[in-house]
Amino acid sequence: MPAVKDPYKVLGVDRKASQEEIKKAYRRLARRYHPDRNPGDKEAEERFKEVQEAYSILSDPEKRRAYDEGGGMFGGFDPGAFREGFASTFRGGFGSFGDILSDLFGGGARTAGGRARRGRDLETEVRLSFEQSLEGAQVPIAVPVEEVCATCGGTGARPGTQPEICPRCRGRGIESESQGLFAISQPCRACGGSGTRVTDPCPTCRGSGRVRRVRKLRVNIPPGVRDGSRVRLAGKGEAGQGGGPPGDLYVITRVDPSPIFRRRGDDLEVDVPITVVEALRGATIEVPTLNGTKRIRVAPGTRHGTVVRLRGEGPPRASGGGRGDIRYRLVIDVPRELTRDQQAAVDRLAEVLDGNPRAELLARARSASGGRASGGSA
Repeated sequence: MPAVKDPYKVLGVDRKASQEEIKKAYRRLARRYHPDRNPGDKEAEERFKEVQEAYSILSDPEKRRAYDEGGGMFGGFDPGAFREGFASTFRGGFGSFGDILSDLFGGGARTAGGRARRGRDLETEVRLSFEQSLEGAQVPIAVPVEEVCATCGGTGARPGTQPEICPRCRGRGIESESQGLFAISQPCRACGGSGTRVTDPCPTCRGSGRVRRVRKLRVNIPPGVRDGSRVRLAGKGEAGQGGGPPGDLYVITRVDPSPIFRRRGDDLEVDVPITVVEALRGATIEVPTLNGTKRIRVAPGTRHGTVVRLRGEGPPRASGGGRGDIRYRLVIDVPRELTRDQQAAVDRLAEVLDGNPRAELLARARSASGGRASGGSA
């Protein structure tokens, strides 16, 4: 007759552990080994099954006493059948991690025979112009949701009537099947685990207690959001079940690109072309901002790619705390064609600008190659 793994060792608790200590150990291990947190990990999945099995024994006073008195052996009890029956309590195998925490760890008030479940969170997207993302906006959205039926208040029963207690499970929402000495619990097949049944259904929702409709809202988008930001609307998701709270609605922002600026975190960036002469001798130039234009200084000898900042002129920080910067990346605009006078000016400049800017680079290259140098040209 197969022996069940010592549930005390599986949960890591003493044989004299209280129910609260057992429950606490189960919570910790269920979080650690749940398949939602360990996708594809067969070892974690088996460990999770062992934790389930151990908790089902130690959380039930009668099973725990029988285990203690039997020295760890269950007459006529098949652990494989137990695991199969126990797993059917969760989505035919495992519940979602959120459901496990809510259902098994006491999250949510009970209804008559069932348990309260929080409604699903929903997501929707909203398109914003670049200016709206910086300034904030109030935008309309339409979201398909399931809501509590207003006619029956979510009971599923015709107004003036009430759901009846399920005769099969007597309102418990679960039914037991004998497996040797012990009974395996699973959701009641007659009521689906609700503990009640509707004999006179609501004409609006046809007994489901929920109706699907399109909810229209106006969403306040805060200033400074980026493409892909999530704006949370608490309690605007789908209705809960069995008196549970509604879920949340997350609005994902999709921001149209700017013809001028690029978003870089809390800052904006823009390429600003400058002439060769401006780069050489310096200049004061006009650049765009979010509110018109301003003038910035180009230092003499500016190199290609140099960044000049205007601090506090960027977008509002979505987290608060002022504004970001605008970063102007100076790009030297080298003309592709020269007039005769321009070519003459460049030739005169070449005569007065002596020196080889590659001399240091070539010296390092010769040193790295042991003094060998090639005088050829490509």
